[in-house]
Amino acid sequence: MKKQQLSTRYLAVAAMFTALSFVMVLVSKVIPNVAGFLSYEPKDAIIVIAGFIFGPMTCLIISLLCSFIEMISISSTGIYGFLMNVVSTCAFTVPAAWFYSRHRTQKGAVIGLGIGVAVLTLCMVLWNYIITPFYMGVDRSVVAGMLMSVFLPFNLIKGGINAGLALLLYKPLVTALRKAHLVEESSSGKKGKFSLGFTLFALAVLVTFVLLLLVMLGVL
Repeated sequence: MKKQQLSTRYLAVAAMFTALSFVMVLVSKVIPNVAGFLSYEPKDAIIVIAGFIFGPMTCLIISLLCSFIEMISISSTGIYGFLMNVVSTCAFTVPAAWFYSRHRTQKGAVIGLGIGVAVLTLCMVLWNYIITPFYMGVDRSVVAGMLMSVFLPFNLIKGGINAGLALLLYKPLVTALRKAHLVEESSSGKKGKFSLGFTLFALAVLVTFVLLLLVMLGVL
């Protein structure tokens, strides 16, 4: 009975995170694109939080679901967009959630997210080099010229913003879910306390990368 309750609870929370991730996709539509086609989506911050709670496999599942819903509803990029969305999200969220699952501390969260940003940035340089020529219908040399000047900084900034958001939102979201009895209490039995220093650090990360995105968009 308990196992069934846990399974039902997991499905309910995973569905909630999937829906919230898609809402973040909709929100991102008001943000201008970089280079005319690169869009920042805050969904990765939500998905990595789900991964922090349930593990890296949940990141993959929610990424697939959210990207599929986006493809069949509001996306105009078809299978290319679906593929790049899944690769991008998993490159950031899976390594971060995997590391955090082995080091469940604030430091572990920061390091895990840092690893996620690094993997995302490097991974998307490769995948954009392979896939973008087909999507854009241009010669690969054109894309190669954009790798260091456009794709690398964009994905670094995108990852940095989502890392900052995840650090800020994780505690409030988990606390709310625990109060609703949708997520179990920490196995250590310790309740995390509000840390002003950690919150300011997360806010500084978020603001820094948001400013960099505004610079890249030509707003600043």
